[in-house]
Amino acid sequence: MLTTAYAAARWTVFGEAVVGAGAALAGLVFVAVSINLNRILGHQSLPARAFQTLGVLLTPLLTGIFLLVPGQSSAVLAWELIVSAVLLGGSRVAIDLRASRFEKNIPLPLVGRLAGSVSKLAPGLVSYVCLAVAGATLLARSGGGLYWLVPSVLVAIIYGLISAWTLLVEIPPEG
Repeated sequence: MLTTAYAAARWTVFGEAVVGAGAALAGLVFVAVSINLNRILGHQSLPARAFQTLGVLLTPLLTGIFLLVPGQSSAVLAWELIVSAVLLGGSRVAIDLRASRFEKNIPLPLVGRLAGSVSKLAPGLVSYVCLAVAGATLLARSGGGLYWLVPSVLVAIIYGLISAWTLLVEIPPEG
């Protein structure tokens, strides 16, 4: 197990699987947005949610692509994972802050708004934190290494499925 956690060459099958899953789910989100574009645009916070969903689905896609680069050193892979986590996490927070400006008109107490923001941000941020930990522990060659990619990818896929379903089926009618 110890050598597998830090040997990227042993993770190529995982990389192929997550690239396929990430691409398929990102495609599903594009279809959902295309089918419900007018309804999504009719709600101030839904365009941001669609964009955040695509962002979180970039996690498995990028992870898989990075794992499939032939001959790449583990240090380069580690930094790719860390930088991706920081950029994706930062953009997620920025999009949420921008979208939350629209939700200030909704009459919810501060605790309700805070709980709503946390529930929207948490899945993506958990995925990004696990991605960063995978990179950091790969660099340190201690602490789990690439095994941290598994929860990162699982959270991204589960959240992506839930969000795609919401964008496809559960959007309330305009009005």
